[in-house]
Amino acid sequence: MARLRLDNRTARRLFLDRHMLLRPGGGSGRGRDLDDVLYALGFVQVDSVNTLARAHDLILWARRGRYRPAALDSCVATRRAGFEHWTHDASVIPMAFYPMWRLKFARDEARMRARWPRWQGSGWTDEVEGVLRHVHDHGAVTTRDMDDGAPRGATGWWDWHPSKTALEFLWRSGRLAICHREGFRKVYDLSERVIPEAARAARLDTAEIVDWAMSAALARLGFATSGELAAFFDIVTRDEAKAWCAEALAAGRVREVDVELADGTHRRSLTTEAILDAGTALPAPSGRVRILSPFDPALRDRARAERLFGFHYRIEIFVPEAQRRFGYYVFPVMQGDSAIGRLDARRAGAAIEVRAFWHERGVRMGAGRQAALLSELERLRGLTGAERVDFAEDWLRA
Repeated sequence: MARLRLDNRTARRLFLDRHMLLRPGGGSGRGRDLDDVLYALGFVQVDSVNTLARAHDLILWARRGRYRPAALDSCVATRRAGFEHWTHDASVIPMAFYPMWRLKFARDEARMRARWPRWQGSGWTDEVEGVLRHVHDHGAVTTRDMDDGAPRGATGWWDWHPSKTALEFLWRSGRLAICHREGFRKVYDLSERVIPEAARAARLDTAEIVDWAMSAALARLGFATSGELAAFFDIVTRDEAKAWCAEALAAGRVREVDVELADGTHRRSLTTEAILDAGTALPAPSGRVRILSPFDPALRDRARAERLFGFHYRIEIFVPEAQRRFGYYVFPVMQGDSAIGRLDARRAGAAIEVRAFWHERGVRMGAGRQAALLSELERLRGLTGAERVDFAEDWLRA
């Protein structure tokens, strides 16, 4: 069967539509509507960085302008429609996916048992059963509750005390779950007291989970290589991904497609007939300017973002402020199906302070585009609670 080709503009639009960034998006951003957004994305990365807003809140707000942080708290802590665990990083995941995460629990536990003794020493292993018994007898805890006060070295962010390590181990291996957060601090409880019975009772074998993970990843990416599919949920191994792709190709479940990249070259990927058919009927992209989180799922694979959109964006934290163009304080900005620039802004008291906007090479910042950017900043006040937007004198830069 002849290999198909996907031109760059169609590929961009298909990719963005799968990430809910092509169409306007007028839902309420709460309750069932938020559950549907979380399901469509597959997960939302959780991060403590709070320059303008928390990463997960900015990700959801970019899809639903009426979204507010309390809605995600309700989803996880009250309605139990989502749970916290890991994909490539800490994330909120639809509760419907919990049965598939049992494979993740088992594989994470094996990795932790192999690697963590070299990382944190052996003392934490002696704490595991005691911590589990404490939670069973006394209820939900935070790391502060379990801090034994023992002195620790200053080796950086990951210098955990043994009880903290034991809590993380029990969470990552599925015996504990995050029942809610206090501020941004995790509160852990027994999984059976947090996860609904129906989600805990379901059982799938490894082959079924691999097939689900690969199929679900492809549905959310639109087109991808086997490595990109494996990395999406980070459950499937590279070898399992390659074997699944070969079998799916042989069975006609997927098709090879040559995707045109921003530089005119092509990259061989996999897709399905149904996805390609949907791609031919996509609407023109919304003209809204969108301020995205550095952790947005559409851009978290920096190499893919550069290949597909010609957008070079890397996290560079430890550089002087005068040189800072890409880090946590600088937000990607898209309009339509293109990356148009990056914004250096932060929440400061009652204001959003805009220090700089650098537009991409070849992007013209005419009156209409400037107005669209200002409108997005005004919308952002609703998420952040800011009263105004302040601009540095030389904020608009080439």
